[in-house]
Amino acid sequence: MERSVIRRLVLDVLKPHEPSLPEFASHVCKTPGVKSVNVMLVEMDEKTESLRVIVEGDEIDFELLKKNLGECGAVIHSVDEVVVSRPVPEGSRS
Repeated sequence: MERSVIRRLVLDVLKPHEPSLPEFASHVCKTPGVKSVNVMLVEMDEKTESLRVIVEGDEIDFELLKKNLGECGAVIHSVDEVVVSRPVPEGSRS
Protein backbone atom coordinates (compact mmCIF):
# COMPACT_ATOMS: atom_id res chain seq x y z
CA MET A 1 0.00 0.00 0.00
CA GLU A 2 1.36 3.42 -0.95
CA ARG A 3 2.04 5.74 1.95
CA SER A 4 0.03 8.95 2.24
CA VAL A 5 0.74 12.05 4.30
CA ILE A 6 -1.57 14.29 6.29
CA ARG A 7 -1.84 17.79 4.78
CA ARG A 8 -4.76 19.26 6.77
CA LEU A 9 -6.65 18.50 9.98
CA VAL A 10 -9.72 20.16 11.45
CA LEU A 11 -9.92 19.39 15.15
CA ASP A 12 -12.37 20.01 17.98
CA VAL A 13 -10.06 20.76 20.92
CA LEU A 14 -10.63 21.48 24.61
CA LYS A 15 -7.97 23.44 26.53
CA PRO A 16 -7.63 25.42 29.78
CA HIS A 17 -7.71 29.23 29.57
CA GLU A 18 -3.92 29.34 29.72
CA PRO A 19 -1.94 29.49 27.51
CA SER A 20 -3.59 32.29 25.57
CA LEU A 21 -4.82 31.55 22.03
CA PRO A 22 -1.80 33.24 20.33
CA GLU A 23 0.63 31.31 22.58
CA PHE A 24 -1.28 28.08 21.97
CA ALA A 25 -1.31 28.54 18.18
CA SER A 26 2.41 29.39 18.15
CA HIS A 27 3.23 26.27 20.17
CA VAL A 28 1.17 24.03 17.86
CA CYS A 29 2.81 25.62 14.80
CA LYS A 30 6.23 24.48 16.07
CA THR A 31 5.22 20.86 15.40
CA PRO A 32 7.46 19.49 12.61
CA GLY A 33 5.59 19.36 9.29
CA VAL A 34 3.08 22.03 10.34
CA LYS A 35 3.05 25.19 8.19
CA SER A 36 0.02 27.04 9.57
CA VAL A 37 -2.44 26.90 12.46
CA ASN A 38 -5.83 28.61 12.61
CA VAL A 39 -7.51 28.64 16.05
CA MET A 40 -11.11 29.77 16.58
CA LEU A 41 -12.79 30.05 19.96
CA VAL A 42 -16.12 28.20 19.85
CA GLU A 43 -17.18 28.27 23.49
CA MET A 44 -15.78 29.27 26.86
CA ASP A 45 -16.74 28.20 30.37
CA GLU A 46 -15.23 28.85 33.81
CA LYS A 47 -12.18 26.64 33.33
CA THR A 48 -11.89 25.66 29.66
CA GLU A 49 -12.14 26.82 26.06
CA SER A 50 -13.58 24.78 23.20
CA LEU A 51 -11.67 25.44 20.00
CA ARG A 52 -11.84 24.66 16.31
CA VAL A 53 -8.20 24.14 15.25
CA ILE A 54 -7.20 23.93 11.59
CA VAL A 55 -3.69 22.62 11.03
CA GLU A 56 -2.07 22.60 7.59
CA GLY A 57 1.34 21.39 6.49
CA ASP A 58 3.42 19.18 4.25
CA GLU A 59 3.57 16.05 6.37
CA ILE A 60 1.80 16.35 9.73
CA ASP A 61 2.67 13.70 12.31
CA PHE A 62 -0.65 13.21 14.10
CA GLU A 63 0.87 11.54 17.18
CA LEU A 64 3.43 14.32 17.61
CA LEU A 65 0.69 16.91 17.12
CA LYS A 66 -1.37 15.28 19.90
CA LYS A 67 1.70 15.32 22.15
CA ASN A 68 2.28 19.03 21.51
CA LEU A 69 -1.38 19.82 22.20
CA GLY A 70 -1.09 17.89 25.45
CA GLU A 71 1.89 20.02 26.50
CA CYS A 72 -0.58 22.95 26.55
CA GLY A 73 -3.12 20.94 28.57
CA ALA A 74 -5.30 20.46 25.47
CA VAL A 75 -7.11 17.32 24.32
CA ILE A 76 -8.66 16.44 20.98
CA HIS A 77 -12.39 15.79 21.28
CA SER A 78 -12.81 14.88 17.62
CA VAL A 79 -11.14 14.92 14.24
CA ASP A 80 -13.71 16.62 12.01
CA GLU A 81 -11.77 16.69 8.73
CA VAL A 82 -8.61 15.09 7.34
CA VAL A 83 -6.90 15.78 4.02
CA VAL A 84 -4.19 13.37 2.92
CA SER A 85 -2.20 13.04 -0.29
CA ARG A 86 0.69 11.14 -1.72
CA PRO A 87 4.06 12.63 -0.84
CA VAL A 88 5.74 14.82 -3.48
CA PRO A 89 9.03 13.18 -4.57
CA GLU A 90 12.23 15.07 -3.71
CA GLY A 91 13.20 17.51 -6.45
CA SER A 92 9.67 17.58 -7.91
CA ARG A 93 7.57 20.71 -8.13
CA SER A 94 4.09 20.73 -6.61
